[in-house]
Amino acid sequence: MSYNQLRKDYLLDRWVVIATERGRRPTDFAKQQKPLQQPTQTSICPMCPGNEHMTPPAMLVYLKKSKTITKTKDQNDQRHKNWLLRVVPNLYPAFTPPKQQEKRQKSQRKTDNVAPAIGHHEVIIESPNHNDHPADTSTKQLTHVINAYKDRLRELSAKPYVKYVSIFRNHKPEAGASLSHAHSQIIATPTVPRAIQEELSASKQQHKETGKCPFCTIIKQEQKSPRLIHQNKNYTVLAPYASIHPMEFWIIPNKHQTTLLELSQAETETLADTLKTSLGALKQLVNDPPYNYGFHIAPNKDAKSYYHWHLEVYPKLSIWAGFELSTGMYINTITPETAAETMRKTISL
Repeated sequence: MSYNQLRKDYLLDRWVVIATERGRRPTDFAKQQKPLQQPTQTSICPMCPGNEHMTPPAMLVYLKKSKTITKTKDQNDQRHKNWLLRVVPNLYPAFTPPKQQEKRQKSQRKTDNVAPAIGHHEVIIESPNHNDHPADTSTKQLTHVINAYKDRLRELSAKPYVKYVSIFRNHKPEAGASLSHAHSQIIATPTVPRAIQEELSASKQQHKETGKCPFCTIIKQEQKSPRLIHQNKNYTVLAPYASIHPMEFWIIPNKHQTTLLELSQAETETLADTLKTSLGALKQLVNDPPYNYGFHIAPNKDAKSYYHWHLEVYPKLSIWAGFELSTGMYINTITPETAAETMRKTISL
């Protein structure tokens, strides 16, 4: 007989109930898929080709010139056509850049519990094709997307008022996507978010105690465990031991790296293939569920010895209710072992 388990996160002081007695199969969560909707005249997509004037000027555009990719940007009222990818400011930003240095200096004299939301909020339009989401697009196009992540991360992280750059994706309205065109977002913040800071602190403490990067240890352990989903020469895909989301999985580089900026072009291409493979299996297994993903990266070089960048994918298959919201303890009705087993089988088909 199996029993429910309380499992503690690899690093954080966070507990999850793995509800084996209420255990469900991934296919239990599969919903009937709605037909893909193409924009109509009554619902014009501002991200589709021909509607570039509906967005602010792009600060980054990928254009295909012969057999090479040219990187440029829009100027004033001019908008580039025949693009492969665009990065534009969010029309409704959560964070906005400082208008001038004087205003930034004044913000530093604010009280401890209020400050202006200085930063950047950008949208990566991943493809000219409306439904070119990561599970469906080509590895080549997804490589362009990851290269754009790196380009914007490099520029935004160099700004003196930016302390962290969050790169994330919301898939479908249930996961927070307000537009259906394939896109990701980047938000640069003036502080390091709590979730990242807690990871950094816990990683630093474990490194101090063991002399090893905890994520390097996790990779070695999970490559031999039933939670391994997929691996290649550059990446390990796993269902974390104390997953808080049903079908949650992480993609971790095998090489010790703290940020996406350390990726070679070959590693970037392999990441695109790994992400496409993993999200493709999730789509096939659970009928294209809503999901969120987010990169966890080190905000500075100080974390070089003890932190390891990784991508966390959170399928939105359950709703956090009163217990989770009032306690910070989570109930997961799909064991990570079951999630990994079904993902492995789906990938191997």
